[in-house]
Amino acid sequence: MGKEMKTRPENDTKPAPGASGALSVVGRTDDLRIAAVRALIAPQLLLEELPVDAAALATVTNARQAVHRVLHGADDRLLAIVGPCSIHDSKAALEYAGRLAEAARRHAHDLLVVMRVYFEKPRTTVGWKGYINDPRLDGSFAINEGLRLARKLLLDINRMGLPCATEFLDLLSPQYISDLIAWGAIGARTTESQTHRQLASGLSCPVGFKNGTDGSIKVAVDALRAAAAPHAFMGMTKTGQAAIFETVGNEDCHVILRGGKTPNYDGASVDAAAKELAAAGLAPHLMVDFSHANASRQFRRQLDVGADVAAQLARGDERIVGVMVESHLNPGRQDLVAGAPLAYGVSITDPCLGWDDSAQLLETLAQAVRGRRLSQAE
Repeated sequence: MGKEMKTRPENDTKPAPGASGALSVVGRTDDLRIAAVRALIAPQLLLEELPVDAAALATVTNARQAVHRVLHGADDRLLAIVGPCSIHDSKAALEYAGRLAEAARRHAHDLLVVMRVYFEKPRTTVGWKGYINDPRLDGSFAINEGLRLARKLLLDINRMGLPCATEFLDLLSPQYISDLIAWGAIGARTTESQTHRQLASGLSCPVGFKNGTDGSIKVAVDALRAAAAPHAFMGMTKTGQAAIFETVGNEDCHVILRGGKTPNYDGASVDAAAKELAAAGLAPHLMVDFSHANASRQFRRQLDVGADVAAQLARGDERIVGVMVESHLNPGRQDLVAGAPLAYGVSITDPCLGWDDSAQLLETLAQAVRGRRLSQAE
């Protein structure tokens, strides 16, 4: 990027003059396809504007330590990552968080509940890229506003005593929000990305890597080995400066089974994944994603997946240390249509279970954990 690039304010979406896609500009060979460059707030400024307080700090710290104990067998609860496919409305997200926080307290002896608070969406082709990138849902890409809204929402949820989970998709956004994240995910499309593996090696929270979109476990196993190792890579500091980061590796990473060409939540699939992990010298600890390919893209099938996994737990399976559920206030999904009002508490990305089904699913999982304890005591 050169100094000669024209900048524009965040709310101005008009392309820069001459940005017609031409590949020939006299005297230039760089930035020929860049329409505009806008100023991005430095992470340190946003953290000073919206600082972590004692309540949020306690929530994050305690949850990270608890997840670590679950992953390493010192806590026999089930880690449950539960919440909307993506956040697009802070008000609905806070109402959902209030309900989930109450359920988390009710099941605290059996479940370690962490809310899905996903702000960035990987797109197969094009589409809405998430709350950070496009908080106004209109293609204006008010990213500074999105970063502020995302950080404020995380602070509010953590202050309830409910820890937060997110997917790390963009390589710069963790500098703005990762201090408020108790558990992170690397998605199926990015598990094979070396830059995301390097990122995970330096993150302060536990990280789950999903199996590949084709169902391959090997790419996730390779990711665990890479993330556990030290790395050096280029990045941006909290002050917004380019720098070389040297990491020590992350020991709190695990595989997430999310299905592929076929579901992989059943006992035989869990056995196969555990054997592949063991063959690589890794602990056979797994999380099962009830949604995505495991539910064959049918959101209510998460209940069937949950029932199967609960039965495995009740029979004493210790390899399943966590689950992931896509859940919102109201069931299903809706399209984002310009000028059309949105239904409250309904996903605009993947379809989700409604709250009533989600609450029952949490009860089923809690019962399964109690059953696992009994089977192990026999």
